[in-house]
Amino acid sequence: MNGLEAETQFHVLAVDDSIIDRKLIERLLKTSSYQVTAVESGVKALEFLGLLDEEEDDDFSNSNCQRVEVNLIITDYSMPSITGYDLLRKIKKSTSLKDIPVVIMSSENVPSRINSCLEHGAEEFFLKPVRQSDVNKLRPHLMRGKKDIPNINKRKPVEECLSPDRTRTRLNHDLE
Repeated sequence: MNGLEAETQFHVLAVDDSIIDRKLIERLLKTSSYQVTAVESGVKALEFLGLLDEEEDDDFSNSNCQRVEVNLIITDYSMPSITGYDLLRKIKKSTSLKDIPVVIMSSENVPSRINSCLEHGAEEFFLKPVRQSDVNKLRPHLMRGKKDIPNINKRKPVEECLSPDRTRTRLNHDLE
């Protein structure tokens, strides 16, 4: 791998309790040249991110979080113990991790669930099975997180954000 490839490889944390879905998303992400860490639960994701003991020791968790370099988190919604929605809320409450884009996936098309995830900070909501075309939509969210890219934080106008029925994208402004 040359220097340019090393610079553009993004690290994605994939969270799913189903081994089949986890292996599928891991393969799709690796096909797109992402570095992938796959874990089987929301608890393992919090552990990996250093958020598991957040309430007990804020100084410890903040220093723990900063050593983890994750550019995007993609998580299943329905998981035991900690759901993808719970994971999203904990990440968005963390001062050190709140800017990491989070994408939720689910096999259930429940509009209220989708809207709730998007309202609480999810960048996208993918219906399973996740396809390569879904994974291709991740790059703009990853690029937005890179500090060395100028003006990348600007969102597209609503006309450019219209997604097919399979995905829903969060919009940053009020609709008229």
